[in-house]
Amino acid sequence: MARSATGLLLPVCDPSAVRIIKRLHPLDWLALGLLLTGLVCVASGLLPARPAGDAMTRIGPLLVFLATVIVMAELTGKAEVFDAVASWVARAGKGNYVLLFGLCVLFASVTTITLNLDTTAVLLTPVMLALATRVGIAAVPLAMTTVWLSNTASLLLPVSNLTNLLAADRVALTPAGMAATMWAPQLVAIAVTMVCLWGFYWRRGRRGADAYIPPEPLRPADPVLFRVCAIACAGFLLAILVADVPLWSASLTAALVVVVVFAFRRRDDLRFSLIPWRLLVLVPGMFLVVETVNHNGLHGLLTAAIGPDGGVLGMLRSAGVGAGLSNVLNNLPVYLAGESAVPAGNKDQLLALLIGTNVGPLVTPWASLATLLWFERCRWHGTSIPLGRFMGTGLVLSVTATLAATAQLAAF
Repeated sequence: MARSATGLLLPVCDPSAVRIIKRLHPLDWLALGLLLTGLVCVASGLLPARPAGDAMTRIGPLLVFLATVIVMAELTGKAEVFDAVASWVARAGKGNYVLLFGLCVLFASVTTITLNLDTTAVLLTPVMLALATRVGIAAVPLAMTTVWLSNTASLLLPVSNLTNLLAADRVALTPAGMAATMWAPQLVAIAVTMVCLWGFYWRRGRRGADAYIPPEPLRPADPVLFRVCAIACAGFLLAILVADVPLWSASLTAALVVVVVFAFRRRDDLRFSLIPWRLLVLVPGMFLVVETVNHNGLHGLLTAAIGPDGGVLGMLRSAGVGAGLSNVLNNLPVYLAGESAVPAGNKDQLLALLIGTNVGPLVTPWASLATLLWFERCRWHGTSIPLGRFMGTGLVLSVTATLAATAQLAAF
């Protein structure tokens, strides 16, 4: 407290608190706002306690995965593992931007298809950003390659996206059956993504050079730290690819290995700031808000918006509703709500909804979990992503890729 000229005591803001507030990113304010809104919904009765508790129980493993996989990725980056991979990609590109573009697209697409989009966002984004640093080229084109393809390349297999697993059960498709059904929409979605990436971010006027100089092979400063972190990262990927283990347990195990080796080799790098507080605040708030909307009439609105038509027009409506609402809310709860609104026999309409919720969430930062993870990785790297350009170019890709992939599904 401070005394004014009239003798009254006035409150004085803590300078450290003021500094923290000034440093808050717009996404920090969004996270805090969503959490506060969700808590108000529960306190006011708009969302009863039971569904709120069920929602929090469902996202418990998700929060563990988010916290541990980001800590693992951050420390693995500090051990120069991502720099080594980036150096290999840059040398394979031989200084040619067109070849480098093709390699990055292939790398991001294969990672998303065979692993899943969240793993691509967490583990491939640092590789791309390290590539920019190692070669001295613009980081934004490489970063946008990762975030766009982590969404648009997630149609082919059940493992590529959690929504795919849900859809495969509903339409009774094996992995081979799903690939046989979705290969054409997947190829079209990737092709449209490549066109937009080149036009908006990779062309000569955007990247600023005709060629680059490939770097020398990386020699890590701490070979022991490098090897242990690389093995932990590879073990995580192997576990989620071939072993029937929960995603959160694989990431927790890998993160513990990495933290332990850092505790012995470089203890000073272990800080509380490694924990992704923004995401751990945003995700519960987002699910509480979406659960409130769903509890208060979202199902009826979706049923009316999607309609019962299983033909081409019904597929386009389903994809459009899925893409639009995913950017307003989030693609996972939108798919869960939309699935129950699609008539049981309309399998093509359900797959069109899947296209909308997988390919369409490219406009808002919260539209998919992969995008949220990607923003977190970019923030740690220090790469600034202009929200206006991100949303504008994402809108173009969202509309064109969703329409093209849905039309391809209808054609085949």
